[in-house]
Amino acid sequence: MDIRMAEPADYVQWLPLWKAYQVFYKTDIADAVTQQTWARFLDASEPMHCAVVEIDGVLVGIVHYIFHRSCWTAGDYVYLQDLFTLPDLRGQGVGRALIEHVYASAAHDQAARVWWLTHESNLQAMQLYDQIADKSGFVQYRKLIA
Repeated sequence: MDIRMAEPADYVQWLPLWKAYQVFYKTDIADAVTQQTWARFLDASEPMHCAVVEIDGVLVGIVHYIFHRSCWTAGDYVYLQDLFTLPDLRGQGVGRALIEHVYASAAHDQAARVWWLTHESNLQAMQLYDQIADKSGFVQYRKLIA
């Protein structure tokens, strides 16, 4: 299992994983937004990152994360926005390895915190999350603007 930052040539294998993630969460992100997101991952001036897991030349997992400022700490926070592994590899350490990659990236850049959200129905993932992170107790509220 090789974890590395996404490269331009990965798009062909990344896209089906990204689409499968959307299916899992019952959403459909516009192609223009997907293209813009991919471009941001490859732009060194952007705070958005994509790491991939590759096994025998095949991408089997992705993680997207975003560095952002906080009013509570000097160091940035890192929002782990999207995490997806192929269903037949779940429970085999791929998701954990991707999260640990984000932790290492955050530590390298002296971030203060890594955080993420998951849906309350994502019970399999929460079994992992409960082992490697702390629940904050916060409830998310949101208002869609556009």
